[in-house]
Amino acid sequence: MTPILYDFWRSSAAYRVRIVLNLKQVTYHSVAVDLAKGAQHAVDFLARNPQGLVPALDIGTTVLTQSLAIIDYLDATHKAVPMVSSDPVARSHVLAQALVIAADIHPIDNLRVLNRLTDQFGADQAARDAWYAHWITTGLSALEAMTVDLPGPFLGGDAPNLADVCLVPQLYNARRFAVPLAAFPRLLRADAAAADRPEIAAAHPDRVKPVA
Repeated sequence: MTPILYDFWRSSAAYRVRIVLNLKQVTYHSVAVDLAKGAQHAVDFLARNPQGLVPALDIGTTVLTQSLAIIDYLDATHKAVPMVSSDPVARSHVLAQALVIAADIHPIDNLRVLNRLTDQFGADQAARDAWYAHWITTGLSALEAMTVDLPGPFLGGDAPNLADVCLVPQLYNARRFAVPLAAFPRLLRADAAAADRPEIAAAHPDRVKPVA
């Protein structure tokens, strides 16, 4: 069957999966889950993903969850444009770069965490924005140092890899919140190269946003 991606246009985790599906030329059907309206808490969606998070990918025999786990499945079943190296050391480095974003930046800047800052601790919008910018800047500073000597144009060299797939959505988020990015020229170079790839450009939130 054609895979079904349960998606939200502005979710950075779902954005990662859209990029990889496009790079690997996997045809899929998208079903919107409106996080802004709480659709992720609906009973039918929780039956698919008990975490109530996007993305989720229904491949017919099962539903896959967690963006990096979904990407790992896609990488194992579609060899074109590999997301990680077959060399164990190089693979470890790529995973470390990707996890700076997927494990260290994204979880504590996620919408549900920002909402919790307000609901539990009374954080106003300025405080939320400062929290968001702090963790993005901290993570991107480390990632810049980790990748500054890598050949380009992508973090993956001549082709995007898992680190690029995580980077592009994170820089989209950073720009949404007006986080200064001039200190990260290596990351901006990779992001610019990604923007020139039609498959990656097609996954951009502005390209998949539902028409009101």
